[in-house]
Amino acid sequence: MSVRTASFIFLTLNLVIRILYYALPASLTKAQNFPEFNFINWVFIIVTPVFYLLSHLAIQRLRVSKIASADMSLLVFVFSLYIICCGMYASFISTSDPSNALTLYLIALSIVSFLFIFEWYETLVMLAGIEMLFTIMLFYAQAGPTEMTHNQLISVTLLSCFYLTSRYFFSYKASYYGQIVEIRQKSAEIEKANVFKNQVLGTVAHDLRNPIAAVESLAMMMELEDIDEDTQDSLTMMRESCVKARTIIDDLLEAARDESSAMLITQRTELNDCLKGIINGWKLQQGGKTNVALLSNVKDAYVMINTEKFPRVMDNLISNALKFSKDGDLVEIHLNALKNKYVIEVKDKGLGIPAAMLPCIFERFSGAGRTGLKGEQSTGIGLSIVKDIVTAHGGKISASSEEGKGSTFRIELPKAE
Repeated sequence: MSVRTASFIFLTLNLVIRILYYALPASLTKAQNFPEFNFINWVFIIVTPVFYLLSHLAIQRLRVSKIASADMSLLVFVFSLYIICCGMYASFISTSDPSNALTLYLIALSIVSFLFIFEWYETLVMLAGIEMLFTIMLFYAQAGPTEMTHNQLISVTLLSCFYLTSRYFFSYKASYYGQIVEIRQKSAEIEKANVFKNQVLGTVAHDLRNPIAAVESLAMMMELEDIDEDTQDSLTMMRESCVKARTIIDDLLEAARDESSAMLITQRTELNDCLKGIINGWKLQQGGKTNVALLSNVKDAYVMINTEKFPRVMDNLISNALKFSKDGDLVEIHLNALKNKYVIEVKDKGLGIPAAMLPCIFERFSGAGRTGLKGEQSTGIGLSIVKDIVTAHGGKISASSEEGKGSTFRIELPKAE
């Protein structure tokens, strides 16, 4: 890629020079050494496209095979030598004493050291070839002994700097490449682990839900018979345990999915009706009695929500509020309008959340889960799922609490157009 880019830029520069050649006045084109520049410019225009074509073909082959070959390395080596020789020859054209015109030679060495990386032996071979060519050019320029010694010292200094710079960038790029390889390996391992995780969770969902449903159905059938109070208490405990186990399984499966990136299908929904339906569901679950109340200050509150996932948000918040509240304590759901959004607040008067725990309650597997007043277990991931779902709806969720006085969870949802 670097060879193709560099050859394209070098070719463009020479084409610009060729255009300027025709645009410049005749008095300037007859200046000293201009014929040599004219000749070498044609050479660059003819040779450089060859490198561009070869590099393009090499890139196409690399995309197919994904493996670099020896001829690709040879192409980079030859092109680098070509660029340096171009800069060197241009310096000799400017003046027979290159110490007075080092700019092009220095630029060529700098470009090669920055763009391309070589093994140490390749760098030494290149330096030997460049120094040999530099010496030949000095003899061709008929430089005297003093000038030759002076220019050789300058060339050796430049080539030494080139070697050190080249080795530095080699180390840097090699380290960067090693990190890329390591990241790719880790990504592959994570992908394999993710596939295995999904397989395990699929097994959990299939093999655990069915036995739990069977136990729950059996308990419901036994309740239809004439049973004493102790047996009824045992059956009630069995059903509650089944509900808890099913909830834990659902939370784990939900946490395994990436709620924020999954495509969320929403529909225009009236919030009052949605919240009333959720409260009625809790009323049925609690045998016709519930201490969850809706207090709404708005009518026709339409939002775009997913009618399957959003009720899970409210169910989780209501469940937490009841879990940490005493029997008979009222859980209030407030619905208000605020500019271009609706605000839902779930308020309880329960235990409250410790101040140290409050900042991390929405983080997955943060250890913020606590046991309820009646011994209800918690996975500690429910609120993280809630946040993912609310965020996917384009909303925000926050919490405030005071120990011993209760908690308030605030959800902000944009109004539907």
